[in-house]
Amino acid sequence: MFFYYLQNFWAARRSTALLCAILLWAGTAQAQRPAALRGTVTDSLSGQPLAGASVGLVGQPGSTATDALGQFRLANLPAGPYSLRVGALGYRAASQPVTLVAGEVRGVEVALATASLNLAEVTVSQPRDPNQSLAAITHIDQTLRPINSGQDLLRLVPGLFIAQHAGGGKAEQIFLRGFDADHGTDFAISVDGMPVNMVSQGHGQGYADFHFVIPETVEQLKVYKGPYTARFGDFATAGAGEFFTKTGLDHNQVKVEAGSYNTYRALVMLDLLGTHHLLSKKTESAYVASEYYYSASPFVNNQRFKRFNGMGKYTGQLTDKTSLTLFGSYFTSNWNASGEIPSRAVADGTITRFGSIDPSEGGNTNRANAYAILTTALPHDAVLRQQVYYTRYNFSLFSNFTFFKNNPVGGDEINHTDTGRNLYGYTGTYERDNRLGSRNLHTTLGVGTRLDESALGLRHATKRVITDTVDVGRLHEQNLNAYLDATLELTDRLSMNAAVRTDLFVFDFRGQIADSTGAFGPLSGRVNAARVSPKLNFYYQASPAVQLFLRSGMGFHSNDVRAVVRGTRPAQALPRATGAEVGSTFKPVSDLVVNTAFWYLHLQDELVYGGDEGTTVSVGATQRFGFDLSARYQLTRRLFLDFDGNYSHARLLGAPEGKNYLPLGPVFTSIAGLTYRQANGLSASLRYRYLGGRPANEDNTVRALPYFVVDAVLVYTRPRYQFGLTVQNLLNVEWNEAQYATETQLRGESAPVTERTFTPGTPFNLRANASIFF
Repeated sequence: MFFYYLQNFWAARRSTALLCAILLWAGTAQAQRPAALRGTVTDSLSGQPLAGASVGLVGQPGSTATDALGQFRLANLPAGPYSLRVGALGYRAASQPVTLVAGEVRGVEVALATASLNLAEVTVSQPRDPNQSLAAITHIDQTLRPINSGQDLLRLVPGLFIAQHAGGGKAEQIFLRGFDADHGTDFAISVDGMPVNMVSQGHGQGYADFHFVIPETVEQLKVYKGPYTARFGDFATAGAGEFFTKTGLDHNQVKVEAGSYNTYRALVMLDLLGTHHLLSKKTESAYVASEYYYSASPFVNNQRFKRFNGMGKYTGQLTDKTSLTLFGSYFTSNWNASGEIPSRAVADGTITRFGSIDPSEGGNTNRANAYAILTTALPHDAVLRQQVYYTRYNFSLFSNFTFFKNNPVGGDEINHTDTGRNLYGYTGTYERDNRLGSRNLHTTLGVGTRLDESALGLRHATKRVITDTVDVGRLHEQNLNAYLDATLELTDRLSMNAAVRTDLFVFDFRGQIADSTGAFGPLSGRVNAARVSPKLNFYYQASPAVQLFLRSGMGFHSNDVRAVVRGTRPAQALPRATGAEVGSTFKPVSDLVVNTAFWYLHLQDELVYGGDEGTTVSVGATQRFGFDLSARYQLTRRLFLDFDGNYSHARLLGAPEGKNYLPLGPVFTSIAGLTYRQANGLSASLRYRYLGGRPANEDNTVRALPYFVVDAVLVYTRPRYQFGLTVQNLLNVEWNEAQYATETQLRGESAPVTERTFTPGTPFNLRANASIFF
């Protein structure tokens, strides 16, 4: 009996011990289970979610950023107390204590308030979007630099210069990284995800008329140089710029401007909802904006440049996990132009610098846009963004570049038309935050399509009266694309971004072209072409103030459909661009932000459609390399200094030495300014821009002249009103905005002459403005 009780006693002891061990193990396992922190970051004033805000724990390695819905997640965290720090450009950083219990998923909400610009708070890391290494620079520029027009927004891209050569209504010529990118052939531009560049446009490939954007409605700019980012396809060789309009208004605004040469502008921006609701009981905003602009210009031939813009936008949180954005806009413009004039006509007194050989140049254009964006949060920390867009576009331009070379009697005026263009598009992205072992992995899968249909034409004219036709036809061009992009934290400091993009193009044109005798023949065909574009980029966070990067990738730009179907090899339809760069964004002191990059770019074949003569010219393979330097320095609490310097070396490959220059590719450019800024008071800016001399033709026998132009801006702002004064070309220098080496013949001349033709830059002029906020 004793042994029986003893046996039961030890059995009970073992069971109890086993139970205690199990309970102890369970408690230990619970204590070791990692916690997670998820939350939402919003604008404290509007309540709208903030995408791209940096989120991290003080003293802990690694960080993340908010997604398109302003949401974030930090996983695999040991239990314990933390200090959560959230920051975004243009907002005051916020810190919040958080204590995590083992195994829990804690939710937090953080609202950030806008703040005056302070470079000491600017960070140099971009965990969500690492290829946007110029984020800090461009935000500072948008805050400090004066903007007079939608096209001036392009000047916010460090190193980018623009030139107008055919009246104010035409898209500007773009220069960047050794490229004369014409009107956008090698620089991709989008607004809220909607493409601006036009494929196979009547006047130029990649034509990007940015005048439909009202500058006061732009909230953010993202700049990407080189072909290193997977979501950009066509035209993104020298780089890409993404502009984002405001989700809502802080106040209503009425603004009027008046200036030299009978220049006038009026702007109205109105909030439509206030505290009311339209589609949801959650956060919503809706506003409309419109502007009217008129300028006679300093030219002898009155430009009579007229432009009207109108737009409306709605943004709302339909549910906690879904947001909807709706947008619509309309733009129309018409103008006269003095064109590009020959230097000899000015030198011999035939015309003045602001005169014209053919005063009938000019044109008209209009563009209507609409898009809808639906953003949805999905399980497993994923976000689905879907956008559909539509554009209706018309364009007609009369130009005369050679004057009387081809037609000594009626002149050489031509008319480019792009009428009834319908542009349909869709883009969808699936983004997800994952873990690969103990490391964060952010992946994006994107798909898209774009379809352009239009009637294109090139005709001869005399004083805007059509005399004959060179070519006409119907465009049908479609792009299908998909890409996979992944960013992996290899260590606490080293990240890798790898991606691959695939594009398929269908080029289809049905029309006719005239031969040398004027007889018409068919110009029709269908060509399919594809490109696979891999990318590989590395980012090393050497310290909180130093980020190093090494980027590489392939890209392309498409060529005009009329060039492609005229027997061009399919490989030349999408000439490949291969590039690489190494650089750093760093802060040597707390108030100084510097970005540097050494870069290289090889283009397989610069095949260009010469729309002015209806011909195709292949200049062969090209090579470019250079150095970019940008610095932003806060001298005092209210005084800022900025500087950009850009050098590029561009050459034709395969051409003999001395005849291998790339015409009009910039060699050295610089922009700098000194700005005094009060948050609610006086602001002033003194700025210069310098574009160095450069070859205008392949053998450098004709050169484009350099220019140095100084502008000044003075603004006084109060809560209810604002007054401003802008002085352009403060020193009243004579400068050439656009320059070319062109073979021209004037009336009475026996033979054509090749020399520098130019469009003069604006002389000294004043513009004053006044705004009321309510």
